[in-house]
Amino acid sequence: MEEKDTTQEESKLMDDIDINSDDSIPGTSHLSETMTDENEVTKIKAELQEQKDKYLRLVAEFDNFKRRNAKERIELIQTAGKEVITSMLDVLDDCDRAEKQMQTTTDLAQIKEGVQLVFNKLRNTLQSKGLKAMESINTEFDVEKHEAITEIPAPTPDLKGKVVDEVTKGYYLNDKLIRFAKVIVGK
Repeated sequence: MEEKDTTQEESKLMDDIDINSDDSIPGTSHLSETMTDENEVTKIKAELQEQKDKYLRLVAEFDNFKRRNAKERIELIQTAGKEVITSMLDVLDDCDRAEKQMQTTTDLAQIKEGVQLVFNKLRNTLQSKGLKAMESINTEFDVEKHEAITEIPAPTPDLKGKVVDEVTKGYYLNDKLIRFAKVIVGK
């Protein structure tokens, strides 16, 4: 009887384990997971290819932007002075008229007056374009604005370390220094 009980117990254990699977239950669940992994890999590869394509297009677009920007910059540099030159043509015309007048007239006062008008027109035209002369005489010497040509003994004690004379004027264009003033400093 013990043998029978052992056989019954073994049979009961075998029924719990169920070695023989049912036809309706797929026995290849790991194979279907592989299919899912393959689909995910394919999907990831497609996304990677899409990102690569976007990256290449972006790089190409940026290269085109750089080329276009460089071309525009060259054109701007070449034509930047056009407005100033155009406004200076009136002054040039006045210079030509003054030169003709100097050749035919002997009245020195009239020649001086004409030349002074041309100089004033030149200054006004340049000021209208943003040019401004730097005031340096009797100001403290500043290495950010002045270039010292030489030092001389100060005529008065209060001019020590100050600009005594200007050799060449300094200029600002729209409040930006474009030329240092060459000056003589008192010591």
